[in-house]
Amino acid sequence: MGRILRPILMVFALAGLGLTAMPLRAQTVVKSPNVTAQLMAEHASVRPGGTLWVALKFKIRPGWHTYWRNAGDSGQPTQIQWTLPKGYSAGPIVWTAPHHHRVGPLMNYGYADEAVHLVPITVPKDAKPGTMVTLKAHGMWLVCENICVPEEGRFSLSVFVAEDPPAPNTQFEATFTKARQAVAKKSPWTATVHRSGKNVLLQLKGAALRRDKVQEVWFYPYQPGVIRHVAKQTPNFGTKVFTLWMTAKKQAAGKPLQGVLVVTEKLDGGVVRQAFAIRALPGDAAVAVAGGGGDGSAGGATNTAEGGAAGSDGGGLTLLMALVFALIGGMILNLMPCVLPVLSMKALSLVKHARTDGAAQRRHGWAYTLGVLGTFALITAVLIVLRAAGEEIGWGYQLQSPVVVLVLAWVMFVIGLYLAGLFEIGGRIAGVGQGLASRGGYSGSFFTGMLAVVAAAPCTVPFMGAAMGFAFVQSWPVTVVVMLALGLGLALPFLLLSHAPVLLRFIPKPGPWMERFKQFLSFPMFGTAVWLTWVLTLQAGDVALIAALGGAVLIAFVIWLMRAANGASGMARGIAGVAALLAVFAIGGMTQYALQNADGATARGANRTAEGTTPLFTPARLEAARASGKAVFINYTAAWCVTCIVNEKGVLSAAWFRPAMDKAGIIYMKGDWTRRDPAITRELKKFGRLGVPLYVFYPAAGSSLKPEVLPQILTESRLRVAIGKYTTTDPQRASKR
Repeated sequence: MGRILRPILMVFALAGLGLTAMPLRAQTVVKSPNVTAQLMAEHASVRPGGTLWVALKFKIRPGWHTYWRNAGDSGQPTQIQWTLPKGYSAGPIVWTAPHHHRVGPLMNYGYADEAVHLVPITVPKDAKPGTMVTLKAHGMWLVCENICVPEEGRFSLSVFVAEDPPAPNTQFEATFTKARQAVAKKSPWTATVHRSGKNVLLQLKGAALRRDKVQEVWFYPYQPGVIRHVAKQTPNFGTKVFTLWMTAKKQAAGKPLQGVLVVTEKLDGGVVRQAFAIRALPGDAAVAVAGGGGDGSAGGATNTAEGGAAGSDGGGLTLLMALVFALIGGMILNLMPCVLPVLSMKALSLVKHARTDGAAQRRHGWAYTLGVLGTFALITAVLIVLRAAGEEIGWGYQLQSPVVVLVLAWVMFVIGLYLAGLFEIGGRIAGVGQGLASRGGYSGSFFTGMLAVVAAAPCTVPFMGAAMGFAFVQSWPVTVVVMLALGLGLALPFLLLSHAPVLLRFIPKPGPWMERFKQFLSFPMFGTAVWLTWVLTLQAGDVALIAALGGAVLIAFVIWLMRAANGASGMARGIAGVAALLAVFAIGGMTQYALQNADGATARGANRTAEGTTPLFTPARLEAARASGKAVFINYTAAWCVTCIVNEKGVLSAAWFRPAMDKAGIIYMKGDWTRRDPAITRELKKFGRLGVPLYVFYPAAGSSLKPEVLPQILTESRLRVAIGKYTTTDPQRASKR
């Protein structure tokens, strides 16, 4: 394994240098088919210790809308991730008052035509006058009409640091003035909230609102799930007290109600829309009982959580059960097509030394195990930190990055070349890998364990999903323990083999067959590289295919140069080194060019409403289908998920499946998690899962049935039973549900 690592480490270390040396594209405007987004600064300069206000402004396609901090019944708020110079810090988005958009049975909160997101940037006191600083932002937003399209853009804004008072950017002055007028003001009234059953009464004392002047009043809560957004809000105008009746979505007695009250009035100067920040303290429930002004009949929205899912194998687990499930799931991972060749390579090394040093074999087994456990610990730590920071991620999240998929495809390609016997690398390559070589080969076992974990990332197997779903809703020590149990399960077969030489007696004695078997193992690696390249094209478009294939050719060229230069004269080695360096920089350039075009490819792909005849999942589409009286079956999948592909080809593509679904009146949707999709991640979390595949039957709205999760390995018989249970074409059966 040490021989494999040396070329991999050198090529990809140099490739990293090539990538970092290429300049990133700086821009303040990003255009998509639906949104033109612009990052702008209120002033042309900043002073040390001051505050610079910036805004991310959207010009939205007519008929489309983006979302507020609470999106309502469906949707996702805009997010901005900042990369700032040392000492600079960005505050949260200061949201302007939203509008409400009714879409079928759903009510969404957001913006049409235009949206401005204000953000304060704090400048450190030691900022050096006379310098330019660059503020970088990664914006992510969801824009919807009848379909929803996740979009994103990367922005870069250069600002001058000066001692003098900052001069305003006159071209943006009107934008900032208008946005500040739309931000919620501090409420001048004393607010209380009274709750009883389905009634929520917001009471404002001292509000001099006149019935003949007010055109509309609407309350937008900060927290989702507090009121039924789609239900009617009924105002009551008094001389000194204003009340607003709403319908509760869930009981939340004893807690303050916070949000924005938007009042649209017709005054002498025309129609004026004002927003007020409300924090209403809990009041007397009897006040809410007395009125009953909430209109519960105006609704129709449903809650997809519905109190849990029937049949979810993540529900009701204890810690002991989760540990056992994790151990079994880890052992099953060894049978996956990407992991099996890695395990076979190590097994071959044990066979080679089976009749020599038993202690050395055991040390190799423990080195491999430590590599597996160390990598699992690292991945778990990253997951915990990112989830604590509010990121919606799960198992296999790293494969949602085109960069990771591209590099992993190249790694598999290089390993395939090595296994095929097309190159052997000596131990004297400019010092690269000498540290590994000096440790007698145990480092090779350690890094093989790391490679096994990376290769297992696209897979979720029986028992594994339930264990991981349990782990990531517990405290972090429990999460770590369960994930390490999963890693131990992955390492256990090789560890047992290294401690039980008697098992090796059933394998033929070392001989020429070992070299042939090693060469045979190269083909699964080449196949994996081809498959990952296909996944890359789905994520980043056809341009990425050129980078992947061209990069593979250049990597093979670099390896050939390294081999050709071994033992050559000093001048020949120098020429080979320069040529190899140029090839590495070419790899970096091709990669960056492909990834810069990835955003456009993603936006184009996200505009699809269906894959073939299968609608793609969005929360709004799911709720609309259920509200129409149909049950829905969703296949949450990803192109890089081996188990998903096996199930789709073996069961979901069978000739009987679609006719059976149509006959039962069940809508079939696909949730594609190949690239990052927070809405899908939230659905996985809702059912106690951290990764795909996930197969869920959702009943029609109003049904007494609960959503049901099917096993990760689908069978025709289990699927037919679920179809019969959720059929919606028999009126008598449907009425009893």
